[in-house]
Amino acid sequence: MLKLNDIVISECHALAAEIAKDIFDILQRKSTIGIERAVLRLLGINGATSDELRIPHVNVICDKLQKASVLINGTALYVEFLNEHFNTSAEQWIEDLYSNRKSLPNLQGIDITKYKDSLVQKAKIALNKISEQSSVRTTSLKQHGEQTTPWLYVIVATGNIHEDLYQAELAAKQGADVIAVIRSTAQSLLDYVPQGTTTEGVAGTYATQENFRLMRTHLDKVGKELGRYVRLTNYASGLCMAEMAALGALERLDMMLSDSMYGILYRDINMVRTFTDQHFARRIQAYAGIIINTGEDNYLTTSEQFDEMHTVLTSQFINRQFAHLSGLKDEQIGLGHAFEMDTEVENGFLLSMADALLSRICFPDCPLKYMPPTKHIDGNIFFAHVVNTLFNLCSIGTGQHIHLVGILSEAIHIPYIHERMLAIQNTRYVFNYFKDFPAEFKIRDNGIIQHRAVDVLQKAFHLLQQIKQEGLISTIEAGKFGGISRSIYGGKGSEGVFDKSNNYFNPFEKFLP
Repeated sequence: MLKLNDIVISECHALAAEIAKDIFDILQRKSTIGIERAVLRLLGINGATSDELRIPHVNVICDKLQKASVLINGTALYVEFLNEHFNTSAEQWIEDLYSNRKSLPNLQGIDITKYKDSLVQKAKIALNKISEQSSVRTTSLKQHGEQTTPWLYVIVATGNIHEDLYQAELAAKQGADVIAVIRSTAQSLLDYVPQGTTTEGVAGTYATQENFRLMRTHLDKVGKELGRYVRLTNYASGLCMAEMAALGALERLDMMLSDSMYGILYRDINMVRTFTDQHFARRIQAYAGIIINTGEDNYLTTSEQFDEMHTVLTSQFINRQFAHLSGLKDEQIGLGHAFEMDTEVENGFLLSMADALLSRICFPDCPLKYMPPTKHIDGNIFFAHVVNTLFNLCSIGTGQHIHLVGILSEAIHIPYIHERMLAIQNTRYVFNYFKDFPAEFKIRDNGIIQHRAVDVLQKAFHLLQQIKQEGLISTIEAGKFGGISRSIYGGKGSEGVFDKSNNYFNPFEKFLP
């Protein structure tokens, strides 16, 4: 086992808590149009316009209220008022508003507070549905037992939900414990959630409530045949982060990619929008028992692991604290990292083991998600298979929890079914062949692994000290994470952020962690 300074690790956690709290204090005064849409989805408004555009009803409502300058009070109270005012079904009056057959009444000066009690009751009903879904997961795991770790996390990414169902079934039968449906390219930049089933995604399948439902239902069927519970993963990131979390909770997703800074750095989404959205999204996930997956592995695709691993560790410390502020427990916080050491680096495997062990020791109760090599993989599938074998060995040797299976043609094209099968076979072979390797493995006191871990931890400690002094916002603006700089005033979606009024009301606030 690594010999690390426990005091330094404790101080890193304490610094990260202060850093996250500074941002959290700002968020308390904010909401976003995405959060308001999530509230409406939880309350059961999930339709879309009847024309070919299929604009989600929640977008129609929130856009109208924003234009009327009343979104600052929250959407829920106004929707209750509009239900009474129009005296028709919500679907009908939303369609009428959209087609300009009806107009919003004058909302200024209207006392809408009388609807609070009825909304609280509706919120309880919605949360009961989520609790029932969580109970299904708990019951199934008790019945079949939990899978041993590392869990095999396998992606499907055809663009067509019906093809995804088939590929997910095959992957589960080949040994996958977790099925991750990759989202269509750039969906994170859409400020709406598409409606219904989809078959036209690019390098992935659109994340929609119906697609969530279809895959969950299919995996439940497959799981019963196999005698085990198969977990389902999708995304809760981008401009619809909170909505995705709500839909994932309603349809019993088990994991969701939910990072506090990914959208800022890699999708150029406004900083305040992202921080605000992730907080509410994670509160929903905490309530639903969903395991989040953070995105620190991405830092190693835009910067070198040899030089910048300390930024990954730093972000893990901070991400965990943001998750705690949203009510997530350690067992729900799947911090991300990756096996991305340059394959030309001497003793790169030992350095990679040091990095993986360091994260494991700093976050002993978190289900770490370990990502396969991509940056230094090329079209040579034989070389990729060798490097993925080393990745598999590092994962089992360092006690990782969630293991994303490395594919031969990773980052080259959408993998074929047989490539996924070979990757799963490789992983299962290594995990079995090296099963007790960690118990037999001893780290030299003055060896390469020990020195690397101490060095990375110390650099992370210094960076956390610097962030505490300068602030997380300034650190992001300086490009300290992933070598990418973003401004607090820039980014997509900033127009969707607003300060809550004194009359703001969200019926879920009092029930979520």
